[in-house]
Amino acid sequence: MIHPEITTRFGLIRHAETVWNRAKRIQGHQDSPLTPEGERQAAAWGRTLQRLRWDRILASDTGRAVATAERINNHLGLPVVLDRRLRELDWGRWASRTVAELRAEEGALVAQQDRAGWDFRPPGGESRHSQLERSRQVLLEAAGRWPGAAILVVTHGGVLKSLVHHLSGGQPLATDGIGLQPYQLHWVSATGSNLALEGLDALPTE
Repeated sequence: MIHPEITTRFGLIRHAETVWNRAKRIQGHQDSPLTPEGERQAAAWGRTLQRLRWDRILASDTGRAVATAERINNHLGLPVVLDRRLRELDWGRWASRTVAELRAEEGALVAQQDRAGWDFRPPGGESRHSQLERSRQVLLEAAGRWPGAAILVVTHGGVLKSLVHHLSGGQPLATDGIGLQPYQLHWVSATGSNLALEGLDALPTE
């Protein structure tokens, strides 16, 4: 149900550091565990996020996002809803590779995809447009289900970038210069069927 007069706020954060993040490997729908530093990050976020009002947590069902949400929720004690539509872009056969490896082995194709914007699609994977649409749908459905709520969303870097590009009218290119900090809180609001970008890099300091 759409509530045209009620605003629902979403605080979006990327999962904490993983083994493959540290190794600079593309994860996509594949997974790797949090590093010890990632576990500390998530626990610290939980302490920091206690300062803000939250009603529930939405999280990707990928292991690294679930582990991050669990550690945050040790401090918040909120209902948690998992949704596979909040997963990272499906990187197809490029998952588990590093960008350096791909540029060395498939440089022409990588360069072509870098210029594709919303039509970027790794071989055997999905387009950025597809990822954007599924993540937008999650937020709009949540706003209809819990109007006026403050919802923490634990998701992935690609989801965050796609939403920010869309809501700021940009194109997701390799040289986008968007500069999102990787371990920060970003605010999006939903009023009726409209999403709006409210703020970037807004995690309170401890």
